[in-house]
Amino acid sequence: MSGLDGTDLAILRLLAADATRSAAEIGRAVGLGQPAAWRRIRSLTESGVLAGRRVVLDNAALGFGVTVFLGIRLAAKGRTSLEDFERAVTAIPEVQLVQHVLGQFDYRLRITARDISDFERILRRRIMTLPGIGQVEANVLLSEERRPGPLGTLAQG
Repeated sequence: MSGLDGTDLAILRLLAADATRSAAEIGRAVGLGQPAAWRRIRSLTESGVLAGRRVVLDNAALGFGVTVFLGIRLAAKGRTSLEDFERAVTAIPEVQLVQHVLGQFDYRLRITARDISDFERILRRRIMTLPGIGQVEANVLLSEERRPGPLGTLAQG
């Protein structure tokens, strides 16, 4: 985290709110010219602080109205390798996120489905047939809020 000044943090906050902003817009917002803002953004990217920019899709608008979080514990019998499980689960298009976690479960998955019937089909035909599946627990997402992330805890510049 060292080496970031108030201007860098301001740029990161602006990009976190809207990654489509141009270097000229960001520069105006933080009191820099476009070339200086672009150099700062490039430096943040090259140092790994800015790891990429993403488009956020509205799943419901695309016809995927159900999001389910699955906790998965791999079976002790058979000793499926983590790599085999990860390779198989990431090949399922409805699985949006795979997290290897510590705790009650070995993995946490975020799955999008058109509706509950579609989720049941995904669970039965794709998830439960994965290598090494043991215990599975499903939690259906009711609502979601966007959190600012770690930038909200850093000193304002």
